[in-house]
Amino acid sequence: MAPQPEAARAIEAILMVAQEPVETHLLAQLLEVSPSTVEDLCRGLSEAYEADGRGFVLAKVAGGYRFQSHADLAPYVERFVLEGQTARLSAAALETLAIVAYKQPLSRAQVASIRGVNVDGVMRTLQQRGYIVEVGRDPGPGQATLFGTSQEFLERLGLDSLDDLPPIAELFPNAEVMEALERSLRAEPPKPSEAELPLADPPPEQ
Repeated sequence: MAPQPEAARAIEAILMVAQEPVETHLLAQLLEVSPSTVEDLCRGLSEAYEADGRGFVLAKVAGGYRFQSHADLAPYVERFVLEGQTARLSAAALETLAIVAYKQPLSRAQVASIRGVNVDGVMRTLQQRGYIVEVGRDPGPGQATLFGTSQEFLERLGLDSLDDLPPIAELFPNAEVMEALERSLRAEPPKPSEAELPLADPPPEQ
């Protein structure tokens, strides 16, 4: 495969970390090129992958682009996914799952902020296992997807509700992560400044 221009490599990098198909207009905005240029670049990448016999394809789905496994390799992918269901969760996955359980609902960015590392891969694993699910959208700018634990999570832990979760300290061998989470849980909403406080009603006239 011949060297690709920087814009094409940027598309690859963006799609590699994207959780959902990335729309053409967004790629164009990020790369500061026209949508037609994005289409041409993606077409070129797709043809190059196919010519090289790669195990993945660059697919256009729901108006956007994403990487996905090649259809003829589905048996291997299915085997991996099914066998992965019985594998033990890593320490990173357990920490991430505990953060979601105690702080839900919250976005990937909020989880990453608490852990101090990228959590995209771990979050995908937890979703595939059925331990976390999308529960809504953040009302703020960007409307990030919010995650919470699933019924499967409660069943696997033998819990009736989230109120039955054990103390945080039992789940966090990493002291820094535990401290960050506990600090977040203890944080109280900021008190309004005097300028934000409602004015008291004037005393009744005598």
